[in-house]
Amino acid sequence: MTSTFDSSAATSGLSRRRLVLALALTAVAACSPGQPEAAPQAAGPGDRDSGRRETAVFAGGCFWSVEAHFERLPGVVSAVSGFTGGRTRNPTYYQVVRGGTGHVEAVEVTFDPARVSYRQLVDGFWRTIDPTDPDGQFCDRGAPYATAVFVTAAQRPAAEASQRAARATLPGRPFVTPVRDAARFWPAEAEHQNFARRNPVRYGGYSRFCGRDARLREVWGR
Repeated sequence: MTSTFDSSAATSGLSRRRLVLALALTAVAACSPGQPEAAPQAAGPGDRDSGRRETAVFAGGCFWSVEAHFERLPGVVSAVSGFTGGRTRNPTYYQVVRGGTGHVEAVEVTFDPARVSYRQLVDGFWRTIDPTDPDGQFCDRGAPYATAVFVTAAQRPAAEASQRAARATLPGRPFVTPVRDAARFWPAEAEHQNFARRNPVRYGGYSRFCGRDARLREVWGR
């Protein structure tokens, strides 16, 4: 997943596979109509903003897709794409996708706990990823695209209970997405924020090329 498809991808040290993928995405996105992602839903009667705020962090492969999922949910105030779990301070996108920083692409979700619970967010998250894949997600391969739920001490019991429930629905299959201790979250560059809503054609092409929906149907039967 890259925001610009030109020779800079090669010079930045990305793998040949990622360069080929980037070129393919350009062709797909250029001729695909795409579908705009819905904007965050406004509170309606009986769904008022309480003013309370909590945060949760999820790594689900491409942060464009994770962000787009959470932005649609009632009770979610914001979803910010970024990086977490690694060693490098204030990493750039190209540093992370080249590898070696220890970071994964992730999304920090700010939500109103009076409108949506943390457990509800985690329960829904599993159905947006392939938790049986140890090597990335869909067409995004490698350590930066590993999945995880990053938790505080207070969040861990709910996250682990949700993980057990999700694992029970996939008997006989490996379930590799861990619940990890929270680490500092670093926001990604501005060009990656709200990408699906700002670039519906390019995101639509990317999403279809990656086979995301087809794989989710295989895993979850939906």
